[in-house]
Amino acid sequence: MEKSRKDTRWMVSVALMAAIVILLANTPLGMIQLPIIKATTVHIPVIIGAVLLGPLAGAILGGVFGVCSMISNTVAPTLLSFAFSPFLAEDLIGALKTLWIAVGCRVLIGVVAGWLWIGLRKLRLSPWIALPVTGFVGSLTNTVFVMGSIYVLLASQYAAAKEVARSAVWGLIMTTVTASGVPEAIAAAVLVTALGRVLLVFFRKQMAAAC
Repeated sequence: MEKSRKDTRWMVSVALMAAIVILLANTPLGMIQLPIIKATTVHIPVIIGAVLLGPLAGAILGGVFGVCSMISNTVAPTLLSFAFSPFLAEDLIGALKTLWIAVGCRVLIGVVAGWLWIGLRKLRLSPWIALPVTGFVGSLTNTVFVMGSIYVLLASQYAAAKEVARSAVWGLIMTTVTASGVPEAIAAAVLVTALGRVLLVFFRKQMAAAC
């Protein structure tokens, strides 16, 4: 009975976090205006969910993020939507590549963040250190794997979309990682720390009450 209650509580918690991911993915709340670029915040609940509920929950939430991204890029395509929507691919292989970029790379956010948090806590690091590190690395996981996968799998299409030579793609990828990925990672470190500290206390109280 106790295990069933905990499983139910876990599933409800994952569902609530998934609802937040969907909300952020489909509203302007999913973007933070920085001085130069807009930084996404959709991966924040994925990272926090992985911290609070474990790597499996993080993977599920990352998958929800990926599906939202895929739908958005299919319904309202932009210049780079070819990399995130299987419905815009030319063949089955291309569709599988986009599924990996849109969904697979986002699943990795939750997996990496969840296991990193577990590892850092086993080292007995303070949450004031473990939370920002997890937020920073979790965010960079999104940027590095998405942009890295585009470079490895869709470099030619990316070059065509940007109207540059294929040899220039690596430079563009690194510019994106530096100009967008690093500010997003810093923002994630701050937000995961601020929200994570509050939610960790709340979840501990909830778990204690359930026992």
